[in-house]
Amino acid sequence: MEAPHPQHPVAQYVRPFFHQYLAAERGLSSNTGAAYRDAMKLLLAFAADHFHIPAEELTVEGLDERTVLAFLDHIETARACSVATRNARLAAIRAFFRFLARQEPLFLEQCRRIRTIPRKRAAVRSLDYLDEAEMAALLAAVVPGRRLAERDEALLLFMYNTGARAQEVADPKIGDLRLDRPGHVRLHGKGRKERACPLWPETVQALERHIEQRRPKEQSDTHLFLNANGEPITRFGIRHIVRKVGRQGRRSLPVDRRQGSHCTHHAALHRHASHPLRE
Repeated sequence: MEAPHPQHPVAQYVRPFFHQYLAAERGLSSNTGAAYRDAMKLLLAFAADHFHIPAEELTVEGLDERTVLAFLDHIETARACSVATRNARLAAIRAFFRFLARQEPLFLEQCRRIRTIPRKRAAVRSLDYLDEAEMAALLAAVVPGRRLAERDEALLLFMYNTGARAQEVADPKIGDLRLDRPGHVRLHGKGRKERACPLWPETVQALERHIEQRRPKEQSDTHLFLNANGEPITRFGIRHIVRKVGRQGRRSLPVDRRQGSHCTHHAALHRHASHPLRE
């Protein structure tokens, strides 16, 4: 397929979209901005390959409805992405063409067609969770005395107690905690929404032990959970910890319970009941 005749380079709209529209006008969080950047990067790379031209030569005219639909099909088939990921990429693309429609009325119809591309419906799965025996096995896999054992125990209990997303676990700072009765934490969710979540006494005690041995690389860093280098932990680091401890904890479960155990998944840490572990 031949590349369309250059008229309106995409490049001239990308920077204003991120710096003027997303950040200044809509005030989206840095995490949302990063997700939108990933989506646009993938779209532009796909279109460049599709038209056999460098990405900097892409035009708005080339990013029509057919190209966007081909890209969405590509990420589902060639990249084996889920429907949820496909819909997230589409949301970013819609935002770009919403911005473009305001900048260039010439593209109103093209933008309308792309913005009306429907989201795909995905099957809604029930959220699995750990029962008390499974959570006890997970905590028992944290070997006392080992480096970062207090952090791992506090992190697992914090996740189990709050049901927070991985990024919500990575974000809190010590100032977001209240450890005297009644203990609670202020969590920062999507869309800069905040909520207060009560903390069980067991969680408070684990957090106090963790804070006592916490060693930040920079003394000014007040993030609650740190990685092995003393830097703020990321959601990928949290995933690694949960998977590592989950594999160890799964071995201590009775054989008939291992098949259904979800110790290696963060979603499994969302507790079904609202009370803490009992002895």
